[in-house]
Amino acid sequence: MQAKHEFPSVAVERALAMLEAVAQEPEGLSNADISRKLQIPKSSASYILRTLEKQAYLNRDAETGRYRVGLKILSLSRGALTGIDVREVALPIMRNLMHKTSLTCHLAILDGPDAVYIEKVEPEGFIRMDTWVGRRMRVHATGVGKALVAHITQERLEKILSDRGMEKRTPKTITTVSRLHKELEKVRSQGYAVDDEENNMGARCVGAPVFNQGGSVEAALGLSGTVNQVNAQTMPRILEALKDAARHISMQLGYRAPHRRASSA
Repeated sequence: MQAKHEFPSVAVERALAMLEAVAQEPEGLSNADISRKLQIPKSSASYILRTLEKQAYLNRDAETGRYRVGLKILSLSRGALTGIDVREVALPIMRNLMHKTSLTCHLAILDGPDAVYIEKVEPEGFIRMDTWVGRRMRVHATGVGKALVAHITQERLEKILSDRGMEKRTPKTITTVSRLHKELEKVRSQGYAVDDEENNMGARCVGAPVFNQGGSVEAALGLSGTVNQVNAQTMPRILEALKDAARHISMQLGYRAPHRRASSA
């Protein structure tokens, strides 16, 4: 009965924290997992979980007892995504890019310290990327994440790394600030970022920044596939298509690339 008499703000904070925790785990979380992860009493967690399940924001697997995000949660994204013009502009270009490369195409934005997918287009077939609209990712370990933060201020980048750290997702993940800075210099120079099995082993992703009318990074466009799909032979064609698509989205948002001075060399 104690859970029912919690202060409303505490219950709301806990419910939101639970939703975020479950959303980060494709295999779902049990009551015990959530209680331990969020340091919430099991009785309180159980009451909130039952409420979220009753309202269809979470689904509980009867066999495993694990909770997963319910489809109703998608209804909450409509209002947030409606105001993002880049999504509407990008979607037809993303579909064309997916058909050109036969890879899964993502559009991501920087939301606080995380890269968040706001759109996804994937080809038909047996190979599917374990990604979804609304997924939050670490910027240091993903192609779209690196593309998003390569052009932000040093102060903002430091705050992101301070808030989120540099988790070692795989043996290939960049885990030092100095190495990340060098990587972001490459991103700015070449116009794209690469995630070479840094977030998930067996997966390789590339990302390119999308600029708005003011010249700031609005979003990042990404392509994801297996290491067999994205390899030394296919990479040049994939990167050319990706950068061309990102450039077209940027132009439709009003961006005009600055004229480069001719080299004196």
